[in-house]
Amino acid sequence: MRWTLAVDIDGTITENGNGTIHLGALGALRSVAAMGHRVVYVTGRSSVEAYVLSVFGGTGGIAVGENGGCITTGPASHVLLGDIEACRKAYHMLQEQVPGMREKAVLPRMTEVVLERTFDIEEAAKIVRTMHPEVTISDSGYAIHINSRGIDKGRGLQEMYAEHGAERARTIAIGDSGTDIPMFREAGLSVALANAPERVARSADMVTTSPGGDGVVEALQRLAPRLAGDA
Repeated sequence: MRWTLAVDIDGTITENGNGTIHLGALGALRSVAAMGHRVVYVTGRSSVEAYVLSVFGGTGGIAVGENGGCITTGPASHVLLGDIEACRKAYHMLQEQVPGMREKAVLPRMTEVVLERTFDIEEAAKIVRTMHPEVTISDSGYAIHINSRGIDKGRGLQEMYAEHGAERARTIAIGDSGTDIPMFREAGLSVALANAPERVARSADMVTTSPGGDGVVEALQRLAPRLAGDA
């Protein structure tokens, strides 16, 4: 039977901290896709970036980006779940109150604001809770993100299930950061990589002994009987 693999990108299938794709992990995911399983990148990056990776990497054509705020299935096919205007309004107000806050140079976003990791996120989070309850702020390790309240990777997965007929019970989520925890909760099986913080590891059903892309390869090897239909 078909499984869905929901896979984070940065820190999960990248290496060297610079966004370079771990070719071993990509090859392993491509093999899983060739078996007939669905591979969906679920990332804090642009859903367009993730979609392009899925196409050129040979793993499929569905991407959940912007921490669950946008689902992309084609060059001009997007489902927008977040409200970028609310996020931008909150950002401009926060910028006046939190020193060091500035936008990160990224591909254009459709539902979120992406910031450099140059300020005290705890201070910003306190202001958000009291003055901007319509948004949330989170740290993916790659950047800091302002998203509409209720939008996270778990919410993006829920929408993907509804739109594409995937099943929660037959979804395996793989990630390494706090923004992956909502995705873990919406999957039948969750895998945290060895480089994940302790609270992320505690939220997962399985933790690899290897970090990053090597951990993805390890996880897929351990899950091979299940993916082959033998377990």
